Amino acid sequence: MIIYNVTCSVDKDILNDWLQWMKSEHIPELMQCGCFVKVQINKVITQADTNTTIAIAYYCNSMSDLHRYQVNFSNTFQEKHKSKYGKYVESFRTILEEIDEFNA
Repeated sequence: MIIYNVTCSVDKDILNDWLQWMKSEHIPELMQCGCFVKVQINKVITQADTNTTIAIAYYCNSMSDLHRYQVNFSNTFQEKHKSKYGKYVESFRTILEEIDEFNA
């Protein structure tokens, strides 16, 4: 499993609006691309954060699926996000490969 992680520092003044937009519009539209099988929204817990940090994990079955997203769709989604929230959200991306999973 490949995890495309997008970490966002979101201005507290727009956090609720941003989360609502992510859940009701952005993520559902992105899932229609067929590249991801699951999305998880996580809040990063920290004491020294002036904004709220959210990590969104987009799960895909292969690097090929992620590459298809990056080549065909990512620019459009990133531009739409930037035009809507601009200076209020700072983001960076990381790619993770799941090696193993352990459950209780």
